[in-house]
Formats: sequence, C-alpha cells, structure tokens
Amino acid sequence: MRALGLDLGSRRIGVAVSDRTGTVASPLMVLQRSGDRAADHRAIARLVTEEEAEIVVVGLPLSLHGGSGPAAQAARTEMAAMASVVGVPVVSHDERFTTRTALGALREGGVTRARSRAVVDKVAAAVMLQAWLDGRAGQQ
Repeated sequence: MRALGLDLGSRRIGVAVSDRTGTVASPLMVLQRSGDRAADHRAIARLVTEEEAEIVVVGLPLSLHGGSGPAAQAARTEMAAMASVVGVPVVSHDERFTTRTALGALREGGVTRARSRAVVDKVAAAVMLQAWLDGRAGQQ
C-alpha cells in the first residue's frame, strides 16, 4: 500500500511518500501554505493522484503525555476537511519527537542549519510515516 505522510504546520506542510510495498518512507517535498485551506487540500489531492497513494497519514501533535490539546484538535479538524477532498482514507499517527528526530538526522548528515529549515518538515513527515508503516507491519 502506497501512503502519503503529512506534517501539518501553520506555514508549511511536510510531505513524505512510501514505496509501493508500504515498507520505506522517503521525504518528498514541502508545500508552502497558501492561506487558503481548501486550495492546500486540493494540492494534497493532486499529490495523492500523482503518487498513486492509497491512504494519507497525518501527523497528530499529541502532548508529551499523549494527551490531545488544541494543536491535535486543529489537526483533526483539518483532517476531516481534507478527507472530503483527497479521495482516499485519511488517518492520524502520533508525531511526537519527529521534528527533533529529523533535525538530529540532518545534523548527523552534515546538513547546515540554514538548509535544515528548508527540508526539516518533509524529513519529519518521513519519520512519522515510517513509524506508521513500521507499526502497521508489526500488526500483520
């Protein structure tokens, strides 16, 4: 199953995609928010079609203790709106520590701080999507 992973931010959306077997996630791109959520969702729908994704996995920003605060509720609200546009199931997955993990991996890879800002969202989306894929594989 090919999956598209999203790290929703207020200014940018990090996008990752899995391989066709649903085993490995890779960073794809960063979408700049347009200021129009409906337009952003249409752009995501185009990516779903282009990448032949069968599911969209959205990072859910839970609190450190696993609770659901305002950011998680906003993500759920956006997921519901997105689900009516993208044409495939939209599910959530815990995204705690994904940005920290992504930044650590980028620094270990020698990526400069300035370059990190440009790519961290798509790397964080890949970290989250990989965790979802790994969890799904463990259930099969």
